[in-house]
Amino acid sequence: MAKKYFVRYGDGYGAEMTMDEIREEILLGTQDAAERGQIPPLTAEEQEHLLEICTMPAKFVAVEPGKEVVMTNDEGTLKVSVRCGLSIDRTTALLINEKILCMDSAELAHIDYSYKPIKGIIHDEVCAMHHAQLNTIIPVFYGAMPNLGLYTRPDGPVGNWAELLPAGEIAAARAAQEEAMEHAVRDIVTVAHKMYEAGADGINLDTVGASGDADALAAFRAVKKIREMHPDFPVELGMAGEFILGMHGQLQFEGKTLAGLYPHEQVKLAEAAGVTIFGPTVNTNSSQSFPWNIARVCTFVKACSEVSNIPIHPNVGMGVCGMPLTDSVPLDAASRADKALVEICKIDGL
Repeated sequence: MAKKYFVRYGDGYGAEMTMDEIREEILLGTQDAAERGQIPPLTAEEQEHLLEICTMPAKFVAVEPGKEVVMTNDEGTLKVSVRCGLSIDRTTALLINEKILCMDSAELAHIDYSYKPIKGIIHDEVCAMHHAQLNTIIPVFYGAMPNLGLYTRPDGPVGNWAELLPAGEIAAARAAQEEAMEHAVRDIVTVAHKMYEAGADGINLDTVGASGDADALAAFRAVKKIREMHPDFPVELGMAGEFILGMHGQLQFEGKTLAGLYPHEQVKLAEAAGVTIFGPTVNTNSSQSFPWNIARVCTFVKACSEVSNIPIHPNVGMGVCGMPLTDSVPLDAASRADKALVEICKIDGL
């Protein structure tokens, strides 16, 4: 009887597979990504390397000494205090990130993690950044999401394209997105400028494209303005999904239509905008196995890494880049995903 190995599915559920079954899952996963992204699949050697990682007997695996990569994080100050339920302030959470978790950088963030609400309390956030910089040694970014949906009525000034599109009001939906972009760019640039003056080591635009191609275009335009104002200010940009949703469908940046772009295409536009760290994202399919998911991830991220001229820090949070869709990600899956990204995709950080 063939030996079976413990694997997980995209929802975190545990199961067992033989080595041949895992090998087949890896093949199917890389073929799926190659077909969708019109990119080369993993080589036979890379697939065998991934098979070796998936079948390692240890619960937790790691890279060899000397092959470690740096780590950045998004919403980092909230993961310790809010999500873990610890009664501490955000600057204390930053110290935990630095002195206990040994992060290479950290991010100050507000629980209302979008640039629109942040702009209204920027004076308070500037004070928090001052305290953070006084107490920490590692680079501290400030971050939030473009989140174009917040600009729609009744909470915002523009029409809601999620309601207009089903009603067949295509022109009105597109006009609403274009107007929302203008508001978002102004808010992002304002917050970034204030954080630059407060001594932040960089700005992070997180979950870019969550509201579609207009969301992504707002981020790219904002980054370009930020870099024109402050050429020495690092900008990290993390995507919301593996391809950009065409909620508008006609928007372009630098002559390239945004709708439908995959990571290896997204990163070139990020470079053109002035992004200094790019975070590609590949969605986890909760009904597929970890070997299938991580094969897709490595196929997309490898293609992205090969064409990129800026550091690549794949998003390895809940439900993306091989991580199961669970609140607390299992270390067996997380460590294997990280190892595969470093060794196969030649990434610069996580």
